[in-house]
Amino acid sequence: MHSSRHQYGPSEHQVVSFLHPREGEAIQGTAVLVHGGYWREAFTADLMLPLATDLMMRGWAVANVEYRRVGQAPTPSAMVSDVTTAVQSALEWSAESGRPGKVIGVGHSVGAQLGMLSVGLLDAFVALAPVTDLPRTHRENLGEGAVKGFIGDHTEDLPTLLERYSPLHQLPFKKPLLLVHGSDDQRVPVDHSVEYCTKAGSLGDEVDFWHLPHLDHLQAINPEGAHWPPVIEWMQARLG
Repeated sequence: MHSSRHQYGPSEHQVVSFLHPREGEAIQGTAVLVHGGYWREAFTADLMLPLATDLMMRGWAVANVEYRRVGQAPTPSAMVSDVTTAVQSALEWSAESGRPGKVIGVGHSVGAQLGMLSVGLLDAFVALAPVTDLPRTHRENLGEGAVKGFIGDHTEDLPTLLERYSPLHQLPFKKPLLLVHGSDDQRVPVDHSVEYCTKAGSLGDEVDFWHLPHLDHLQAINPEGAHWPPVIEWMQARLG
């Protein structure tokens, strides 16, 4: 395994960790990982290391994204911009490394929310237990009021602001998307993904939705879960 780090901004939190298999090994494609944690600084890109390691062992190059979170980013748009810039860095790394294959995003929880807002740069996206609807997340007070922390003091036009950062309200994206969400999720109700897929499909987006009976929020990023090998197969099918 080879690894390196690229700082895409002045903050220590604006960094992408790159991992790829040993020299000479075939590369399937590049996966860009974006972690969740309801935008809170206690949760870092380390959350995605098990998935990163698994993908790398399967022949994927991996870009594991860190971004400024609440208390580090001055505005919600700065968090979104961080992930967009990190994705661009991953695309440049992939091209410079001589890997012409496709680049697929994998986001968990609000990492899916942030990643989906940058999906136009990617070839496809896997959303694991995603936050897709900020107005609803705010109304339901999910994550112990996490949306209030994300928005901060920028509440002069709250409804418009919440919709701006909601994948549900930015449809269609016109990129292949897989949503994986479990009925046992206590952090983001699966109904959010049901609503998202219904609207996305009605607007012509290519969306696959796996509503799993026994998958909680954190198990969604467990590479030993029964759901993960089929996710890999879905990603590989998008490479063609």
